[in-house]
Amino acid sequence: QVQLVESGGGLVQAGGSLRLSCKASGSIFSGNVMGWYRQAPGKQRELVATMTSGGSTNHAGSVKGRFTISRDNAKNTVSLQMNSLKPEDTAVYYCNLHQGNYDAWGQGTQVTVSS
Repeated sequence: QVQLVESGGGLVQAGGSLRLSCKASGSIFSGNVMGWYRQAPGKQRELVATMTSGGSTNHAGSVKGRFTISRDNAKNTVSLQMNSLKPEDTAVYYCNLHQGNYDAWGQGTQVTVSS
């Protein structure tokens, strides 16, 4: 079993920046994928960015050029640097770890961008 603990959400004005962090603990195997998803009120959860343990990244088109995912395999952490934030980025952001057929989720952290 894997536990994920997120931090770094908050309230920011449009154009501002926030950094989200997530630390994983428990039974973590190599070859996993860590990432961030978000869910806005009334919408489905959507992928924001993922990163393999080998360093390959995938960013959603809506955040490319503004958000950057990074990870530290030795510390089992993943971070999301969010710049040029927009009101439409407002959502609960969830950390995810995927390995084999198993998915672990964090409790979520609220990001609110005011216009």
